Amino acid sequence: MPISQWPVQERPREKLLSRGARQLSDAELLALFIGTGSRGRNAVELGQELLAGCGGLAALLNTESELPRVRGLGTAKQCRLKAIIELARRASESALCRGTGLRNPGDSAQFLEERLAGYPYEVFAAIFLDNRHRVLAFEEMFRGTIDSASVHPREVVRACIRHNAAAVIFAHNHPSGVPEPSEADRAITAELTRAMSLIGVRVLDHFVVGAGCSVSLAERGML
Repeated sequence: MPISQWPVQERPREKLLSRGARQLSDAELLALFIGTGSRGRNAVELGQELLAGCGGLAALLNTESELPRVRGLGTAKQCRLKAIIELARRASESALCRGTGLRNPGDSAQFLEERLAGYPYEVFAAIFLDNRHRVLAFEEMFRGTIDSASVHPREVVRACIRHNAAAVIFAHNHPSGVPEPSEADRAITAELTRAMSLIGVRVLDHFVVGAGCSVSLAERGML
C-alpha cells in the first residue's frame, strides 16, 4: 500500500514531526531518505529490503562498496543514502579524532563497538597513539571470513612506524556477536605484543567486539 494511503499519524514524516525521530523504525528512517517507492512497493518496504540485503543497520552503515541491488533504488536514491552513510561514519570517527586523549578502556570501547560490530566478517583494527595516549590514527587493517581474519605482525609494525606511534590499541570483531576471547585471540595478542616490543611500542589493550558490547583483554588480565 502506498504511504499516502496510510493513516496520517503512521506516515514516517508525520510520525517524526509529531513524535520525534526516535519513534521511527530503521526502515522508516531510511524511507525518508529514499523518498519515493517503486511500483508495488513503498519507500518503507524498500528500506526493509535494503536492511535485509545488508544484514541490518550496523552493516549498512559500515558498507564501503556498492549497496545491495534493490529494485526501485535508482542512482539518485543510492547517492542520497551513500551521503548519509558517509556523514554517519564521519560523525562516529569525530568521537575519536586526532589529538583525543584516551584515559581508560571506556574512552575507545564505544567507538570500536560502533565501528566494528556490524560487519558480517572479521575485521582487525588498530588505534595508534602518541606517548601521551593521544590518537594519531585509526585503521582497519585486515579483513577475513565469518570466523577469522589473518593478522600479519610485520604489517602492524610498518603501520606503527608510519604513524610514529608510541602505543597501540588493537580490536577485532566476532560476527557471531559473542565477544568472548578465544585461544587464537590470546595467541595473536601475545605475538603482536612481542613484535611491538621490538620497536618500543606499548600494547595498551585488545578489544574483542560483539553485538553491542566488547571485552577488554587488558581488563581480563590477558596482556
